[in-house]
Amino acid sequence: MIAQAIVIVGATGDLAQRMLFPSLYFLEAEGLLPEDFRIVGASRADLSNEAFAGEVERSVRQRGEGYFDAAVWTRFSRRLSYCVVDADRPATFQNLAAPLKGAREVIFYLSTSPSLYAAISANLRAAEIAKPDSRVIVEKPIGRDLESCQQINDALGHTFDEKAIFRIDHYLGKETVQNLIALRFANALFEPLWNKVSIDHVQITVAETVGVEGRWSYYDDYGALRDMVQNHVLQLLCLVAMEPPASLDPDSVRNEKVKVLRSLRPIEGRDVEKKTVRGQYRAGVAEGASVPGYLDEAGGGPSDTESFVALQVNIDNWRWAGVPFYLRTGKRMPSRSSQIVIQFRDVPHSIFSGDDLIANRLIIRLQPEEEISLTLMNKTPTIEGMELRPVALNLSLTDAFRQQAPRRRIAYERLLYEAIKNNQTLFVRRDEAEAAWTFVDAIIDGWERYSVKPAGYAAGSWGPSGAFALTERNGHSWYD
Repeated sequence: MIAQAIVIVGATGDLAQRMLFPSLYFLEAEGLLPEDFRIVGASRADLSNEAFAGEVERSVRQRGEGYFDAAVWTRFSRRLSYCVVDADRPATFQNLAAPLKGAREVIFYLSTSPSLYAAISANLRAAEIAKPDSRVIVEKPIGRDLESCQQINDALGHTFDEKAIFRIDHYLGKETVQNLIALRFANALFEPLWNKVSIDHVQITVAETVGVEGRWSYYDDYGALRDMVQNHVLQLLCLVAMEPPASLDPDSVRNEKVKVLRSLRPIEGRDVEKKTVRGQYRAGVAEGASVPGYLDEAGGGPSDTESFVALQVNIDNWRWAGVPFYLRTGKRMPSRSSQIVIQFRDVPHSIFSGDDLIANRLIIRLQPEEEISLTLMNKTPTIEGMELRPVALNLSLTDAFRQQAPRRRIAYERLLYEAIKNNQTLFVRRDEAEAAWTFVDAIIDGWERYSVKPAGYAAGSWGPSGAFALTERNGHSWYD
């Protein structure tokens, strides 16, 4: 009898092959998978167990680069099996019975389009493959608005209890994102200053150099606001802004995140014209090469979908009253960068005549490198006078923990490990997802009502000019 098994539905897809199977392989390499853990791939493709294992091996070798170990692969491959499952053919779900025979706990990972979640969960229930102690992991986006999110959640809830539903946001598995909690609540240095008294404003940027490329049909139905802000960016906002949780148990942490989302001042009506910016990239130069515009990637068809969005967000509570949060995300940006900038206020009075003091700035970088930097004013080593210069104190997490983690982990490794342990702390609760959609839906409604169209920006730039006006009207500038 086996203790646990995971079924990856959509096992031949890009996400499963590029992220999920390599992550499970690395958990195997570190001895973190239970001894009798079984991995079942399921998709519509007609493959033998051997052919499927061959595909997984190629993916693991490619993603593992210099960390592939033949002995580890041999152990890992013994866990693998495959069966044909098709969401449109309910009878095929009976194929899962044999590879799951004897499993006491089964985790279903739905690595498919969210439009299939309802059918898959219903088929698992009808085939009696999903048991009372089964769990399910679902990818974002959960719907494309509040109504569709609720419909998907209701459908999942017919088969799985809420405590068995793991809504994944891979940003929550990143080491630096996790370190936000440690940075804030394990250091007396920051928490007393983490409020409107000491902080002038906050910036959150998630920038990509790539375009939509082969994902155009999906992306055009969602856009940057639904695809990135509703989940990744708002999750980062919650971790920056939330109150100290009572403990690190799942509900304590997620309760505080929900409070932040419910404290967001709605951006609605005419506010969308001055607090939001939509953009769509045109042809330009990115990473040293000429690249087509958004519409060119679609074959020239018309579209008002945004590939860039910037927002000024306010949180109406005592800690953050009056502190603007600037959020932006976009494709075809000059560099790939995910970072949080905490801009502290100026000193109340300068005793240093003739020097331009620069306020302290804390920068938390998630990618391309994971590091934390704190800018302080420091005296230059001159013998005469008191000449000051900003100096950054840098902590590279890669360098600091090279011995403990010589390889940079895939974010999915942590998330899969926590799901196997049945720990929901790093996963999104239903009310959390729905609160985020409530905020985003109001913006979308305002865009439609007041015909806010995306402004063009050249590929390889930091977005349309309106993004700079968004911060400058408050006397602020984006930190690039």
